[in-house]
Amino acid sequence: MSNQVAVVIGGASGLGKATAAAFAEEGYRVVVGDLAAGPDVVAVDVTDEASVAALFAGVLEREGRVDAVVNTAGMSSFGLTAEHDVAEWRRVIDVNLVGAMIVIKHAAQALTAGGSIVSLTSLNARQPGAGLSAYCAAKAGLSMLTGVAALELGPQGIRVNAIAPGLVITPLTEGIQGVPGVQEDYVENTPLGRPGRPEEIAAAALYLCSDKAGWITGEVLDINGGAHLMRYPDIPKHIAALMG
Repeated sequence: MSNQVAVVIGGASGLGKATAAAFAEEGYRVVVGDLAAGPDVVAVDVTDEASVAALFAGVLEREGRVDAVVNTAGMSSFGLTAEHDVAEWRRVIDVNLVGAMIVIKHAAQALTAGGSIVSLTSLNARQPGAGLSAYCAAKAGLSMLTGVAALELGPQGIRVNAIAPGLVITPLTEGIQGVPGVQEDYVENTPLGRPGRPEEIAAAALYLCSDKAGWITGEVLDINGGAHLMRYPDIPKHIAALMG
């Protein structure tokens, strides 16, 4: 794959970092974008269209092509719907849904024919979690956006898919894991009995961008150990217990 170029957005940590490593090990030339620039990391803000456009323009200028785009950028916020700060609610939607649309828009313009886009949605796209209304709504919207984009970009030979992870131990999930009982509740409601590993999500992204998945588009792939078959943890109950 040494002539193939992959762009991993949100690739400086967590699932994105594991994904960038998986593509590099497969022989892709990997460009990592993240909110803050660093060694081998290009600064990009998915909520800023000019920033995303500049990222792809720079990749095309330096590498000459884009073959795969994986967007792992995301954030969450906790708040009951009847009490949620509206500005914070909008911020979650902006990063997870509007940002994903901006990435798909500019990825579609940059990709070669036969290219692939993979977004990270969530178990919460299909399973509601109390206190996570913004995140659930954004990820559910991203699942539908994936289907629409696949429909529109198929004639160009561009495939669009998404991965819906369950609980994976990453910096994004550190906050909720710090609440006693939450991780245990997740695991209890996961038939395979454990959290996921970043490398498992990365392997799925690599597969979806490969020729082996050449007839797959518009798919939202659940990778959650079967958690979608059971119930979502009662996070407010665990927070209430912590607060006494």
